[in-house]
Amino acid sequence: MFLEGKVFKDGKFWLAEIPALDLISQGRSIHESEEMIQDAVLELINDPKFVLHLVKKSKQSFLIGCSQEDKLIALMLKRLRVKYGLTLLEVAKRLGSSSANSFARYEQGKAKPTISKLMELLQAIDPKIEPILKI
Repeated sequence: MFLEGKVFKDGKFWLAEIPALDLISQGRSIHESEEMIQDAVLELINDPKFVLHLVKKSKQSFLIGCSQEDKLIALMLKRLRVKYGLTLLEVAKRLGSSSANSFARYEQGKAKPTISKLMELLQAIDPKIEPILKI
């Protein structure tokens, strides 16, 4: 699984963004902005065993993959839920459950969803969400 990112110029800085993680960083060059976004993801995951891979698609777009997809999926679910201002219980209710644990297990990386389940989880956060995964 890969998440898509993009790099663009804003004034004198280059910004690198991974929309699926609601994450953006900046640098003085494309390369520096990509390094900064990788550092940001690694800092948020905070696991020395976690290895992140950045693959260039073009000058201004890239894909990130990793050694532990469950941790990246957990980070994505949590950051998107927080972005939309939802509690665990609110998302669980949108999934038809009365227990926040049903969603929390995915957000904590204790359960790894299938692709179809992941799309269901993402739609519970935002029903209008665009496909954000690259497989």
